[in-house]
Amino acid sequence: MDLQSRLEALIAPSLDAMGYELVRAQLQGKQRLTLQVMADRKDGAVMAVEDCADISRSLSALLDVDDPIQGAYTLEVSSPGIDRPLTRAKDFAQWVGFEAKLESIQPIEGRKRFRGKLLGLDEAGNIRLAIETGEVAIPFADVRGAKLVLTDELIAATTQNQED
Repeated sequence: MDLQSRLEALIAPSLDAMGYELVRAQLQGKQRLTLQVMADRKDGAVMAVEDCADISRSLSALLDVDDPIQGAYTLEVSSPGIDRPLTRAKDFAQWVGFEAKLESIQPIEGRKRFRGKLLGLDEAGNIRLAIETGEVAIPFADVRGAKLVLTDELIAATTQNQED
């Protein structure tokens, strides 16, 4: 099991027990390592600073015991934010209708980078995206990275959800 998968397998159950859902755990940097953990509240409420602090304390203890990362690193806990990364299949279904940027591992129709409106997932698990030349289907397993694009529509929608 690679380090990324090991970190996710270690962190996700702890977050789940605390009432959170892991969005992404990513080890970044070369000289100074940072473990970036992004989480959402399961109840759909907005993440507060106190949520991040609680998660940080819990994960610090867990990571100290298991010690999966060689050497020193900084633990950074945050909410995904408005222009959030899309990392799970359910993210592509939840944010249908909003603009996203996506990069694939393998070229699709001669390119790897796409920007367009999310149309959801098809029966085969491909991410459907409306781009300037039509529609493209990108296998979920071939996604290197994806995130929502900060638009007025996205801001309005997330502001509306916070007020409800």
